[in-house]
Amino acid sequence: MKDVNILSIETSCDETSIAIVKNGCEVVALTILTQMDTHANFGGVVPEIASRMHTENITMVLEETLRKANMKVEDCDAIAVTYTPGLLGSLLVGIEFAKVLSYVYKKPLIKVNHLVGHIYANKIDNKLKFPCLALVISGGHTELIKMTGDYEFELLGETQDDAIGEAFDKVARVIGLPYPGGPNIEKLAKEGKRSYNLPHPVNDETYNFSYSGLKSSVINLVNNEKQRGHEINKADLACSFQTTAVEELTRKLELALKNTGIKNVIIAGGVSANKYLRGEIAKLCEKYDATLNLPEFIYCTDNAAMIGAAAYPLYLKGEFADLDLNAESTSSIC
Repeated sequence: MKDVNILSIETSCDETSIAIVKNGCEVVALTILTQMDTHANFGGVVPEIASRMHTENITMVLEETLRKANMKVEDCDAIAVTYTPGLLGSLLVGIEFAKVLSYVYKKPLIKVNHLVGHIYANKIDNKLKFPCLALVISGGHTELIKMTGDYEFELLGETQDDAIGEAFDKVARVIGLPYPGGPNIEKLAKEGKRSYNLPHPVNDETYNFSYSGLKSSVINLVNNEKQRGHEINKADLACSFQTTAVEELTRKLELALKNTGIKNVIIAGGVSANKYLRGEIAKLCEKYDATLNLPEFIYCTDNAAMIGAAAYPLYLKGEFADLDLNAESTSSIC
């Protein structure tokens, strides 16, 4: 078969990213321009600023990607873009840019779900083995999904309120850590021990998750200790929170491994960059003789390479979008 090069665009939040991906698994070139330092001044992503910065930077990011690949847009076979979920203004910048490229260069347009992109990040320089269990963990999502083939998804369970990444960010803020919260919680937790007793959310036999109660218990603990004039051991609290949060993920994943007998596991989403989490899930997979696929760290957070990987099966099936494609701020995989 002829090689298929897909130019892919990701602007769902605060990273402006463009990549060229060959055959859904080989990254020819990737550029990621993050806005993290700008949004850190506000303690989180400001949607209006994010979309404005995407608009200012996207042409430059395209030029840099083409330079790295030593290619032109004409050399690509299709244009792929994230259309959901994400910040509406940010998504629209990427979508309109992709539509212009598709129209001008007469290339088919492929719409990609951001969460599916995170799953297919595991296919870069690798192969997905089916059936598999996919744990999607990010700032806005916590989902356990069964896959029986390409784009064959069955939702087993999901968060009933807050996602795990959102809980990491809010707990980080309440104990005085800077944005982004997740990496800073992980770093501080290495210095502490599990000395605080925190509740386990959704301690049942379903595959569902909940992090609102755990987050609230940390906030209440900090506020109560301050009122009493007691000092919080931040490192211990970070360790206690992270351990409890990850235990819930591993417990639900273990339940699925036992009940389904599936021997392939993949982790997807920004929280999959957490090394402690990776280690705990690796131990669980070893216990059940299951194969664990982990994306490289650069492909854990938002990037366009994962969008190109997810677009490839759609290209092969001829599932192309029209030029009236619009953004959708919320959606699920299934």
